[in-house]
Amino acid sequence: MKYKLKQFALVTLCLLVLFSLAYFSNPKISDSGHFAPMLLKDFDEEKAQNTILKPKELFLETWSLVKTSYWDNNLNEQNWNRWKKRYASKIETEEDAYVAINSMLASLDDPYSRFLSRNEFQEQNNSIDSKIYGIGINIASLSGKIYIINVIKGAPADIGGLKPGDMILKINGKDIKGDGIFQAASSIKGSLNSFVDLEILRDNKKLTKKIKRAEIKIKTVESEILDKEIGYIRIVSFISSDTPVEFIDALNKVKDTNALILDLRGNTGGLFQNALFVANMFLEKGDIVKIIGRGGFDSSYSAEEKDYVYDKPLIVLVDGESASASEIVSAALKDNERALIVGTKTYGKGVVQKVYAMPNHMGMNLTIARYLTPNGSDIDKKGIEPNYLVEITKDDWKNNNDSQLNFAKNMLHNEIERQKIAHSH
Repeated sequence: MKYKLKQFALVTLCLLVLFSLAYFSNPKISDSGHFAPMLLKDFDEEKAQNTILKPKELFLETWSLVKTSYWDNNLNEQNWNRWKKRYASKIETEEDAYVAINSMLASLDDPYSRFLSRNEFQEQNNSIDSKIYGIGINIASLSGKIYIINVIKGAPADIGGLKPGDMILKINGKDIKGDGIFQAASSIKGSLNSFVDLEILRDNKKLTKKIKRAEIKIKTVESEILDKEIGYIRIVSFISSDTPVEFIDALNKVKDTNALILDLRGNTGGLFQNALFVANMFLEKGDIVKIIGRGGFDSSYSAEEKDYVYDKPLIVLVDGESASASEIVSAALKDNERALIVGTKTYGKGVVQKVYAMPNHMGMNLTIARYLTPNGSDIDKKGIEPNYLVEITKDDWKNNNDSQLNFAKNMLHNEIERQKIAHSH
């Protein structure tokens, strides 16, 4: 359950890769993009999805929504009317509208604001359930080759005999040489109870596996006890609606230890509300995050009164993939001097997206605000500097030595001993 170094070393993975191995159901709300947007849910999804507009009307609806809701009043220093003049009279098909809308959004120079087709919206918005139809593997690309790096215990892939380290050669008879990770993931995904044929290479032997897709429940929180006195909780993602419940369950399992390590490495973000919930469990008082909305409107979210607060020594592990919601939690605990941050500088994503359910069963992620840390720092494209910079070296990778985790454990052991001595006097 500890942070798997060999797995992480293969490739920079995002949550979307895991979820893209499945066909989702029950649309709701989720992350998207390489780094997950900080998402807010505040729309009448059913009403929007049941509305069918002509292509031109869909374009104009989107044009108006961006003009009135995008966080930057100046819309990246441009006259927004020019897009209506350029496209409104030329749109005849839904594809025309899709191209025009994406061209318009691209002018914002904002990688997190994007229009979503039916399939994209469905896949994005369903990951919040952490319930997928797939085979239960994580894949990674190394030197242009696709490898299985993790197999979920009890999942179809596990039952079918797939193993970490297997190299995928063919998917449904098609040679995937040269395919990217998302192309491979797209080929593997499919509907419930359908089959996928994989040709793999293991120990220089080619094997063929026929795997039946099934419903898989993905947990976003893991926990264990290290060295009998240090609790360890890893939050894989903040995207699931189950994350708060899973986190409380994990906290209950380690609450009797003398200290805690919260591992947010590789966690690319998720739901804004989940970040607030987790940070709040460690803070008796103080700001968690400050939101700067359209036109400079701002608001603060602070720790709330509650029956239980975890108040023992705490270290948070972060790295260059810790982004968005992970940075909300890390910054809140650092600025309030509640925890020490160990690892490397975080990704640096200081903006918030809102998911809009659009007519014609489409959707849009739109940046509606920026956020600042409790101390007023803007971390966008800058990241959060750890209190203790600890890098994982090539020798660490080779020897499967988690130097960051070991550093945190040593610090906490020393603090536990210090407190024992202090109490004895």
